[in-house]
Amino acid sequence: MNRVIGRNPLNTPMEELAQRLSRLVQQACSHPIGSAPRQRCLTQIIQLTHPKLWRDNTPGYEDALQQTWFFFCKNLCELYDPDKASVITWLNHHLRWRLRDLQAAYSEDQKRFVVAVPLDDDTTINPLENVPALPDIPPILEAMQAWAEADLTGELHQTHIQGHPTVTCQVLILRRLPPETSWQQLSQEFGIAIPTLSSFYQRQCLPRMRKFGESEGYV
Repeated sequence: MNRVIGRNPLNTPMEELAQRLSRLVQQACSHPIGSAPRQRCLTQIIQLTHPKLWRDNTPGYEDALQQTWFFFCKNLCELYDPDKASVITWLNHHLRWRLRDLQAAYSEDQKRFVVAVPLDDDTTINPLENVPALPDIPPILEAMQAWAEADLTGELHQTHIQGHPTVTCQVLILRRLPPETSWQQLSQEFGIAIPTLSSFYQRQCLPRMRKFGESEGYV
């Protein structure tokens, strides 16, 4: 009787992905920070993990995802422990915590806006300021900065908050890239409530950033 040789049942697509990611992590961390080989490995990990990450349609998700990629590029080799979790599990855990923090901050900002508490209150805590800035800009951020600064189509500087022609997508994208300016500081600078800034950023800026990332093959 002929034996049918098929895929090893223990060698599932997810396990193959996990093994590939594990190799890429080892390769990335074997190269110096900011080196081209390390950057290429980080980009490959982003491309492989992005389709597997947890999805959510709640407000703040895209911002949380962006913050998660910043955290990943900065802390992969310092904080990730392959003995405790897979890369995907590690990223999903951080993504959920970032979304929870952003939603809590957004809720508090709305309360302050409704009761007219001054935005320069020293007791205000912005969780986004706890995210460390990247000492070396990974390829996706470097490319995004160049894209936003060039604004070849003019779309970014033409898209602005209603009644505030100087607060454009171009301005907010560049100010929110690492080392990002806090929402509280932007609110004080422009005289616009944080919920308004955040909502405009999520509705108008993030979709354009994502479209650019997709067109360049980063996401």
